[in-house]
Formats: sequence, structure tokens, C-alpha cells
Amino acid sequence: MSGILAVIGKGKDPQLVRELSKRMSHRGPDERGYQIMENGSIICHESLSIIDLNSGKQPIQGTKNAWMAHDGEIYNYQELKNGLLKAYTFRTKSDSEVIVHLYEEFGYNFCNKLDGDFAFVIIDGDDYIAGRDPLGVKPLYYGLDERGRIYFSSEMKPIADQCKTFSTFPPGHYYTPKTGFVKYYQPEYEDYEKANHDLDLSLIRETLTEAVRKRLMGDLPVGVLLSGGLDSSLISSIATRLLAGTGKKIQSFSIGLNADAPDNKIARKAAEFLGTEHHEIHFSVQEGIDVLEKIIQNIETYDVISVRASVPMFILSKAIAEKGIKAILSGEGADEIFGGHLYFRNAPSTEEFQKETIERVQKLFTADLLRADKSTMANGIETRVPFLDKDFLDANVLIKPDEKQPKTYDGIEKYILRKAFDTPENPYLPTEVLWRQKEQFSDGVGYNWIDELIEYCATQVSDEQLQGANAEFPYNSPTTKEAYLYRSIFHKYYPQVSAAQTVRKWIPKWQENQDPSGRANAAHLKADVKIAKSGVAV
Repeated sequence: MSGILAVIGKGKDPQLVRELSKRMSHRGPDERGYQIMENGSIICHESLSIIDLNSGKQPIQGTKNAWMAHDGEIYNYQELKNGLLKAYTFRTKSDSEVIVHLYEEFGYNFCNKLDGDFAFVIIDGDDYIAGRDPLGVKPLYYGLDERGRIYFSSEMKPIADQCKTFSTFPPGHYYTPKTGFVKYYQPEYEDYEKANHDLDLSLIRETLTEAVRKRLMGDLPVGVLLSGGLDSSLISSIATRLLAGTGKKIQSFSIGLNADAPDNKIARKAAEFLGTEHHEIHFSVQEGIDVLEKIIQNIETYDVISVRASVPMFILSKAIAEKGIKAILSGEGADEIFGGHLYFRNAPSTEEFQKETIERVQKLFTADLLRADKSTMANGIETRVPFLDKDFLDANVLIKPDEKQPKTYDGIEKYILRKAFDTPENPYLPTEVLWRQKEQFSDGVGYNWIDELIEYCATQVSDEQLQGANAEFPYNSPTTKEAYLYRSIFHKYYPQVSAAQTVRKWIPKWQENQDPSGRANAAHLKADVKIAKSGVAV
């Protein structure tokens, strides 16, 4: 995991480019590398070492003139080295090196051969290619400056004040000067009418187990985010089973306002059941407010739910880093695949339900994945997301939608995922954890977090400021004081229109109040009247 920056074209001061790259040194605190090409193009890398700690420095040179920088993990790199690339001599033991050799072997058409999370740039003389993983687990941006040079960067920080226009690099695409953007990831599940697979609970269990197995890869210990919710608890349980007998003990982490926070209480029970080495972190609302500006600067968004959830995730990842953990498993993606958000039970039809699950999976890179990556990478922590494994998606997005809808099971969301791991003879989790109702992370840390955060924002923004929001922020205008405050902080660091246009707001469908808190949905077992009446926070 790392930060990458490439400037394609002549005339850019190499020292300036290195300084620009250092703006995201938090993504790679272990090592820094750069390469200046004969034609003046420059490629930089900020490294977080997890695989091949000694010889995996980047950029990595191919057999001839191509140089490559990569952010992410390639889970099938050993298979590629022993198979398609067995004729190549490898300079490193790094998983990243397979990318440059795949380019040398297959030209542009190789991204579908990679199984992993990645953003990369390869420069080969006057030719180049940049690519991003299928779902956008790893962030990537591209832009153009006034001289026509093209930039690729893991974050906006290095390029926002250098480019006249910039944008988010689309997931599942690669870009070359000859082809422009090419969509290489075209899964069958993107056609909602093809969701006709019969339910197979054992296949759910097997594909998720394999997805976790891949993501335990590395030369350093891997931890788990254990919120006590279904998704993170299942990941923790599977990881614990896979490591049984190896002498390695999983370290699990949860966070809340106090010991009685909903997530902390259930996480403790799950950790005790699983036998993990559990760490429980507490934070105060004031501590969260104190880092609010730093959070928005780091996550590069003003989306309300992303900011709310990023604060505890940032504080937690700082504590994880202090334990020496560099990679963690997390549960993002399950709610989108299985219709787990509470508003899904209000879907007007099976067809609309299926369309929404697909769209949410496709847009994860604008919200949960962005938050999961940047709030943890701000502290040099890599987040791995087993639910977004390609094979797991292929097997489960295409399950008949009426098998996934909550209304099929008296309103129980993610019923088939729960049932797949409901094995009484050898239980994965305690019943109260396995069947716990969906609780969004920003709620589960303690309901006072959002309540008092909204109150704080109201003290920082006047009625007059909010009334003038449309004129001040004509694009994506904020409609609440909370949203206005986040937008104002974002604008302080990223005033460019291009920056504002990279943000997509997360809005739940099919419910009267569109506040993104799960407690705004009437189906929530502890639906909060205060939240429900607080208006649309978008």
C-alpha cells in the first residue's frame, strides 16, 4: 500500500514533483522512491511495506525501459509468477512487480488478469498506462495542467493546485494515450436481468472464506475491525478460523464513545467468543470535533455520512498503528450486495431492489471505500475488504433478488448471509451477534456522536450563511448546517470546482427522511425522533 504520483510530459521541476508527492507521505511512511524518465516524465512512490519488506522499493523497472508504481495488493501474484510470467526474472519478491511484467507480456490488455486492489501507473518511453481496480478499493485521480501534462495521483492533495482540471479515475478502467479510457471490468452482474442464480448457502460461505484467506497475505500481522455488526464479525470469525493452529492470534479493534456504546458492547461479546486479542478504544464527542477539519482534509470529501463515520475510523486507525498493525480487514460491501441498509426493505419492487444493490456496489468508491481507505491510510494503515472480492461478487450479486430482499424474511436484512453462517454444530458467532440488526458505524459508536455533532455544527453556521449556501456553493449546494460546515472546511483545502465535483453524496432511497443515519429509518429498532425530525442532511 502506498501513494503514487506520476507527471507525464516535459518541463516539470523534479524537486517540485517530489515535494508534491510528500503531501501524501502518510500513505507510505516507510520509504520514498522516484524515477525521472528520459523524456522528462516523473513517477513517485510513497511506500507502506507489507510484502517484501527489504527489496520491494518502487518504482520498479521492468525487463527493459518500463517503470511502474503501484498502490494496493495483488492477491494472485504467486500464481502469475509461476504461470503466465514464469519466463521472467523478478527483481523483487513484491506482489507489485507482476504488473509491469504483465504489461510487457500482454500490452495494455492485462488488468483482468489481476486479482487484487490496485491503482498503478506504468511509463514506457513515450507510452504509458494507468489503471484502477474493479470496484475502486484504491483511490486514483487524474488531471491536466496548463501545459497539457497529465497527472495521476492517489489523492487530490498533490495535484489540486497543479492542474487546471482534474477528476476521479473511474474504477474498472485503464487509460492510455492511444485508447483513452477503456472499461476492462464488465461483470455479468451489471445487467440486473441476469440475477437468476439459485440460492446456495454453502457457496456464500465458501466464497467469503476464500476472499478472507487471500487478504491474510503479507509479511506482517493483519488485524480486524470488529464493530460487533454482522459483516465485520463474520470477517473476524473466518480469519480466526483460518489462522487456527498457526500460532498467530488475530488482534481485533472496536471503538465507541464509551464501554456501553452499541458497537463496543457487542464487539466484546464477539471477541470473547472468537478468542481474539481485543482492543477497545473510547473517544469523546469533543475529541471527534477537534479532528473534524483534519478528517475532511484527509478524506477529501464533504459527504455527510462519510465525514460522520471517518472521525471514529481515523481515531481507531491511529490506535491500531500504535500497535504495529499495518493491514486490517473490514466489512465494507455486504450491505450493498445483500441489500442490508434499512431503506432496502422499502423497495417498491424486486426489480428496483436489484437495480439499487448493483448501483450501490458500483458507487462504493464514492463513499464507503473512499472513507475506509483515506481515514485509515492517514495513519499508514491498509484496509482490505473481502466482501468486494471479484469471485464473491460474481457468486452473490446474481442470486435471485427475491432471495435477498428483507421483505421475504419479515424484514430481516441480509438474511441469507446470516443463514449461510448459522451453523449450530460449529457456530461462527453468538446468535445475538449473527442476528443483530444493521447498525451504521457512525451510529454504533454511540448515538450521542451524531446528535451532538449536529448540535455543534448548528452553533458554527448562522441562518444567514445557510440561506446563502446556493450562491456560495452553486455546485452540490448544502442544505443543512452540518453539510454547510463540512463543505466550508472542504473548500478551505480544495477550492477548485473540479474538487467539489469529485464528491457524490450518499442518500438513502425510499424513506421520508433522507438523513443518512440508519436511525432516520422507521425500521430501526431504536428509531430516533430527534434524528428523524432533523431534516435532510445532504
